[in-house]
Amino acid sequence: MPWAMDSLYNTPMPLPYEFFIGLRYTRAKRRNHFISFISIISMTGIALGVAALIVVLSVMNGFQQELRNRILGVVSHLQITGGGDGLANWQDVVKFVTGSPQVRAAAPYIMAQGMLALDQAVQGTVIRGILPTEEAKVAELGEHMKIGALTDLKAGEYGIVLGAELAQSLAAGLGDKVVVMAPQGQFTPTGVVPRLKQFRVVGIFQVGMYEYDAALALVHLDDAAKLYRLGDKVSGVRLKLTDLYQAPRIARELAAQLTAQGRYYVSDWTEQHANFFRAVQMEKRVMFVILTLIVAVAAFNIVSTLVMAVTDKRADIAILRTLGASPASIMKIFMVQGALIGVIGTLAGVLCGVLLALNIETVVPWIERTFGVQFLAKDVYYISDLPSQLQWGDVISITALSLLLSLLATLYPSWRAAGTQPAEALRYE
Repeated sequence: MPWAMDSLYNTPMPLPYEFFIGLRYTRAKRRNHFISFISIISMTGIALGVAALIVVLSVMNGFQQELRNRILGVVSHLQITGGGDGLANWQDVVKFVTGSPQVRAAAPYIMAQGMLALDQAVQGTVIRGILPTEEAKVAELGEHMKIGALTDLKAGEYGIVLGAELAQSLAAGLGDKVVVMAPQGQFTPTGVVPRLKQFRVVGIFQVGMYEYDAALALVHLDDAAKLYRLGDKVSGVRLKLTDLYQAPRIARELAAQLTAQGRYYVSDWTEQHANFFRAVQMEKRVMFVILTLIVAVAAFNIVSTLVMAVTDKRADIAILRTLGASPASIMKIFMVQGALIGVIGTLAGVLCGVLLALNIETVVPWIERTFGVQFLAKDVYYISDLPSQLQWGDVISITALSLLLSLLATLYPSWRAAGTQPAEALRYE
């Protein structure tokens, strides 16, 4: 019976009769109010699970994007270095790499260890020598300046820009003079003493990453070269690409091309922070699995709903079988009933989850103001707002997974209904 036939007029209906019977069983009639109540609970559970999955993954995507932007505001997409004695022909390297259409900009840098001292305070730090105008093309440090600007670093004036946490540790402010101690010593009649140079604080930056705010100081490239006696050499060249996600592939290509010209090492931003980004990705996967269990529990509530429905409708099943319905048709009826629960719950969850994910930066502050709570305190977390980045690929995956679990949950009860024997079911009716 592929199509339902009207019993009086024998006219074909536009959809298979299994669909209409399954839809009718989903609604409450006479004795099965409790079954309908369980169906509503199942729909609600699926909707809550799907919505939670979408919102949590969107927030984690937002955090990942925010942290990536903050890291790449300090580090570069690619980094080319020479051997242990530095990079002598860095101008040729810059000219070579900027000839590639995939490289947007390049800037030389000097990286070295040092000690900063101000009055009685002493802090170890990483000294980075830069060319301010070129550095602005490969990093976004200039956008994170709290005081001063990168262009205040001028050759020969020995200015220094400190991270916010580093400046706080030294109790240093704009205009203060700090002593920079280079670890390379110089020989004197009294022995080996470290090289010392006084620098004036011309700026303070804060990128929101403690790793950099507490341990990074910027000076002009020429001043760093004089302090560390590098001459015309630099530590390496930093590159900015047109597509940061292509960094690993471009790094391999440049490494192959540069190796033929000399001893060079090329690394990309994914290598420099590999453990961090792997940890974030792992957390996202774990959260996906955990929250999927919520959807699975709600979906398998459909099993209990359909088992009770099959028990309640044994007489109806027997009558349909005597009228010529096949076991496959009976199975389809209850699969339709369970699938409808899953579809309605999934669509409701997707709608609520997408709306909340798109408006979470408005909803969370409203909750904080209304209930007087703060989820991410500014004095504890660098990221005090909940960022959200909705990815439709995640939404599609969650929707497909929820529908699949709902469909799987209908198989056993439907199979059990298809095995009902008419004579046995009608014996006591």
